[in-house]
Amino acid sequence: MAPIRLGLVGVGKIARDQHFPSIAKTDGIELVAAASRSASVDGIENFTTLTEMLAGVELDAVALCTPPQVRHALAHAALAAGKHVLLEKPPGATVSELTDLVSLAAQKRLTLFATWHSRFAAGVEPARRWLADRTVRAVRVEWKEDVRHWHPGQAWIWEPGGLGVFDPGINALSIVTRILPLPFFLTEGSLEFPENQQAPIAADLAFTDANGARISAAFDWRQTGPQTWDIHVETDDGRLTLSKGGSEMVVDGKPVMSEADSEYAGIYRGFVELVGEGRSDVDVAPLQHVADAFLLGARRIVEAFHDEPNGAA
Repeated sequence: MAPIRLGLVGVGKIARDQHFPSIAKTDGIELVAAASRSASVDGIENFTTLTEMLAGVELDAVALCTPPQVRHALAHAALAAGKHVLLEKPPGATVSELTDLVSLAAQKRLTLFATWHSRFAAGVEPARRWLADRTVRAVRVEWKEDVRHWHPGQAWIWEPGGLGVFDPGINALSIVTRILPLPFFLTEGSLEFPENQQAPIAADLAFTDANGARISAAFDWRQTGPQTWDIHVETDDGRLTLSKGGSEMVVDGKPVMSEADSEYAGIYRGFVELVGEGRSDVDVAPLQHVADAFLLGARRIVEAFHDEPNGAA
């Protein structure tokens, strides 16, 4: 089978650090073009827009690494042109955008892959298997990092659809929704917003599942020094911890496994398999939890406003 001819849109830090080297190491796929308003890639065809790229080179698939606010229009155009589509996380600005893309991909018989790179961390599937036959009693998520290090000068993260602290926080949610045996839902939440910005810099969330498990998540983009990406799960038969974003797994204080970052290599192996099998993979659960957090957070803000003496005015 000939390799999938891939065009990538959005030549930024994540594309250069993760996508390009992972594509190069993956059998069955080849990067043949890129589209960017301000950057180019050596050794392949370069264009300034997706429209130009679709018209200027033969492609089988498109990977979108742009800010989420513009992904729906780009993905829709690529699917309409008969191309398979890979979406960086978060896969869109809203859940309903994904519903539309899923429908179009099915209509066109194309693969749509909404990637959650943290689910490909080495400890995630072993953790899922370990938890499968245990009763979860409590979960504590701590996902705290320094936005100035990971998103320097990127104003889009503070705009509607940019998600703010949920840009990294959704990685934790993607892991938790994968490893826990039961679905869970939001019960309480508070968001902190920087002055004059429209997306939060911190969030504290509380969830539960049908069995009443206590699930808490603390997301913060103001952490300096060592970064924290930990998930702790208390069960009826021991305690599991995933740390370093899911790459290390510890059970009852004893290390079970630790492996270097291989998330994006897993993404592209998965994409090649999906295309070969004629399937899509779009799980909206992590984004749905973020949408719920914004909805509940907005409700809390409105309640607080009306509790002020002059709030009703």
